[in-house]
Amino acid sequence: MSITLPKLPYNNDALAPYISSSTLDFHHGKHHNTYVTNVNKLIEGTELANDTLEDIIKKTVNNADKIGIFNNAAQVWNHTFYWQSMQPNGGGLATGNIAEKINANFGSYDRFVEQFKNAGLTQFGSGWAWLVLKNNQLEIIKTANADTPIAHGITPLLTVDVWEHAYYLDYQNGRGGYLDAFFQHLINWEFANANLLESQG
Repeated sequence: MSITLPKLPYNNDALAPYISSSTLDFHHGKHHNTYVTNVNKLIEGTELANDTLEDIIKKTVNNADKIGIFNNAAQVWNHTFYWQSMQPNGGGLATGNIAEKINANFGSYDRFVEQFKNAGLTQFGSGWAWLVLKNNQLEIIKTANADTPIAHGITPLLTVDVWEHAYYLDYQNGRGGYLDAFFQHLINWEFANANLLESQG
């Protein structure tokens, strides 16, 4: 089973001016595509060659001999999830069932944004900040480099990429400005609600 590069769920210029078409050209067309190419090369002719991306991740996590496979497979998965975590004209107050759960678990939408942004800002170096469902409670976690919640049995609902290549062309070293744009203009609440519903099904 060959791992393929998924198409973006919107046009390359659809998230502008918050994320430019140039950033998406590089981030999706170069970085994401490189991970796809690498993982296909690494699994070719191995016992993983016919596995799904999720199974490859779960079988290679914490395996020092297969760290290259894990890193590339997890980055393919993480990026695909990240593209879906955003939409044109997104962001702002949460909607649907997840809005009630945010208020219940964080106290308010503002407290949620404060904690999510802090996770993104304090992730040292490259990594990800996530809204996840754990024991039927919403939590915010961060992972370093390619690590991903699904490798640890945790259900992700949303993610934001804080590797520098996600924002450097548009914000230079201003990670905070990028995160503000994500919350105010980009979050795809429909995607988060769909993930919440699926997890409870």
